[in-house]
Amino acid sequence: MSLPEPIGRHADVMAGLARLLDPLCAQLVARGMGARRLQLDLHRVDHSTLHVQIGLARPMRDPARIAALFSAKVAEVDAGFGIEALRLSAPVTEPLAPEQITTQGGSPARDDMADLISRLGNRIGFEGVQRLHPAPSLTPERTFRLAPAAGAPDPDPCPVPPRPVPPRPIAIFPPEPVLGAFGHPPASFRWRRTRYTTLRATGPERIAPEWWLEDPAWQGGLRNYWRIETAEGPRLWMFHTPRRDHWSVQGEFA
Repeated sequence: MSLPEPIGRHADVMAGLARLLDPLCAQLVARGMGARRLQLDLHRVDHSTLHVQIGLARPMRDPARIAALFSAKVAEVDAGFGIEALRLSAPVTEPLAPEQITTQGGSPARDDMADLISRLGNRIGFEGVQRLHPAPSLTPERTFRLAPAAGAPDPDPCPVPPRPVPPRPIAIFPPEPVLGAFGHPPASFRWRRTRYTTLRATGPERIAPEWWLEDPAWQGGLRNYWRIETAEGPRLWMFHTPRRDHWSVQGEFA
């Protein structure tokens, strides 16, 4: 698109981008495609060209959402003595089937997540954005796996476990030692330099190590897990290792 007069303000560049996005997205719709990468070329009056690129977490052809992702990068553009022409292209596209549009006008949760991943990816690099996907294991450390967030398909549901699994904590971390814990469950204990008193306890849930995998963290053998509600407030996920007679905290409930 050639301009009758050079422009330089952010609002003017975004207005020109909007005029280019509508026909581009219409072409994508006609071909059943969605853009994964877009490039906006800004031709300045000094005959230099600026290239503004954005990547997308999943194929997209929604002009408003694409413009929102361009906005931050266009704001960093040095227009110099002015921009006299704009060119928009989609160098990377993928098939995109038609989707149901909600009657409320709100974006589906999946689109909101894709927009968030796109914003983060364009800021820090898509290789630095990963998601946790469920994995078919009862061992707490292996119930998830890391996968690239951009372009990854929706995770397949895990196989149904052979028995109902008790609730899991909202945060799981490497086991942390507990001091002064006696009894099953302990009436009181010390964790992270704080003394806690057990108010209620549910358990035990016995989890055995996956013998076909070598894991130094499970050299102590099977674990008996307890859900501990403390008088001080925290709701902890603790386990006892019978072989070593040792208590540890591995998670915290909301």
